[in-house]
Amino acid sequence: MVRGKTVMRRIENAASRQVTFSKRRNGLLKKAYELSVLCDSEVAVIIFSSRGRVYEFASSSIEKTMDRYLIHTKNVIVKPSAADHDTQNSKHEATNIVKKIELIESHRRKLLGECLGSCSVEELQELGNQLEESLRQIRKKKLTMLSDQIADLKEKERYLLNENNVLIEKLNGGRMLQLSSAHKELADVEGVTEVETELMIGRPGTR
Repeated sequence: MVRGKTVMRRIENAASRQVTFSKRRNGLLKKAYELSVLCDSEVAVIIFSSRGRVYEFASSSIEKTMDRYLIHTKNVIVKPSAADHDTQNSKHEATNIVKKIELIESHRRKLLGECLGSCSVEELQELGNQLEESLRQIRKKKLTMLSDQIADLKEKERYLLNENNVLIEKLNGGRMLQLSSAHKELADVEGVTEVETELMIGRPGTR
């Protein structure tokens, strides 16, 4: 069976995102190892997870490979061009994105009550206000959901009461029909059992 093409965008489900990260990370590190062994090349890979954990692989050592890379980039003669300008812009944008990610991660940790030692009173006050606003929104959403559930339960209750009333009416109607039939049978029996009696004096067969 042919696998479908994977859409290159952020996976919204946290569990699926973590599973995909683990698989792709292991695959990347395996490929780096195979490249270093099969081609006798110097390879170094550094990966930072969304939680701040670092994973790395180096055929020799990370420090040695990074020093070699820095020396190599310093010795390269840079020729200005439109492509180089675009590359510099891309690097600048990537640096800004990394900084934003670090700020978001730091803010998230502070909201969780971690790394608060370097916070000022004003920062702590701002964090408190943000948490209170978040709690207010959460409580509002919770009350809305509970109100919807209560309305649904009341609607179900009304439906069941109506069904119960219909069943009671059917049951009472059946009983009334049975009572009416019983009364009619009793009246018929009483009409049949009425016997005309006559007092006779003398021998039987003579009047």
